[in-house]
Amino acid sequence: MRTTQFFALAAAGVLATAGLTACSDSGKGDQAGAAGPIVVKASDTACEVGTTDLGAGTATFKITNSGAKVTEFYVYADGDRVMGEVENIAPGLSRELHVELPAGTYQTACKPGMSGKGIRGALKVSGSAQPLTADAALGDATANYQRYVKSQTTALLAKTEEFVGAVKAGDVAKSKALYPVARTYWERIEPVAEIFGDLDPKIDGREEVIEEGMEFTGFHRIEKDLWQSGDISKDGPIADRLLVDVKEIVAKANAEKLSPLQLANGAKELLDEVASGKITGEEDRYSHTDLWDFAANLEGSKAAVSALRPALQQRSPELVTQLDTEFANVEALLGKHRDGDGWKLHTALSKAELKELSDGINALAEPISKVAAAVAK
Repeated sequence: MRTTQFFALAAAGVLATAGLTACSDSGKGDQAGAAGPIVVKASDTACEVGTTDLGAGTATFKITNSGAKVTEFYVYADGDRVMGEVENIAPGLSRELHVELPAGTYQTACKPGMSGKGIRGALKVSGSAQPLTADAALGDATANYQRYVKSQTTALLAKTEEFVGAVKAGDVAKSKALYPVARTYWERIEPVAEIFGDLDPKIDGREEVIEEGMEFTGFHRIEKDLWQSGDISKDGPIADRLLVDVKEIVAKANAEKLSPLQLANGAKELLDEVASGKITGEEDRYSHTDLWDFAANLEGSKAAVSALRPALQQRSPELVTQLDTEFANVEALLGKHRDGDGWKLHTALSKAELKELSDGINALAEPISKVAAAVAK
């Protein structure tokens, strides 16, 4: 995702820097545990991964961006299923990715400019390792979070059906009212949705997806018509397609068996989403309902951390205390901008107010960046 305002770039930089704080804790996989993190040298034209063959278990990749563009790093399974990702790696900075990988064949990818299919390479994982969920606290964490995902996908489907019905009926006012509500359930579980290849951009892609050879569909296509022209008379097929894609995401998300590290990484990804899209106003650029998404991302991040809380209390109780403090701080800052049952429009906030929110997210990003390392111990 692209950022265009100063405080958003600052947020991305602090988020990236926060990732460095976890560098002293490497994972326990065969490769990472013995030799330290797998070094990834990313640039605008290359993605050099230190090894293409590693043992099953928890691996840690340390990605350093020497290019001029902000980049991302992914580990993909077949069908571009995302096993792990890290976004917003600013030029000159490094971030770590902890990921649990069973035996199989994968692809690594760096994405200069955070777009496209990326610069890819093969990765082979061999052998076997005890899964992290063998730890009782971590096993309970994934089960508890799966129940949370189930509750959110149920509401997502119901509210998307209402939204689609309003769009197809040509009811602009009702569609506008339902738009941020339906998206709330999507934004809470977006890291789970992002696992499944192109479904995320089909549902939630902004207009820039056209540059990547994709059709502009989903929530934001309808958002544009609702707020820019007010004409949704031709949006029936787009609405139908949105519902089909949401139903597919719901089915896949409820069937997915998540790794504890996917919970930890997802909590961090949701804060990256806030910094790169919500605080800047880029996400909901037509409706300006970004604070709805901000609140949902924050709630989703907290839900993932809450599921992991018993395990984190065992491994790093001081981290739990820090997380509680910083979550409460951001919630208080965001609470200033309540408007009835919802939130003020992004355009109603001053630069100083947006900067205050950005600073709060940065402060929370620092302990969140340590969660995956604590889980991987």
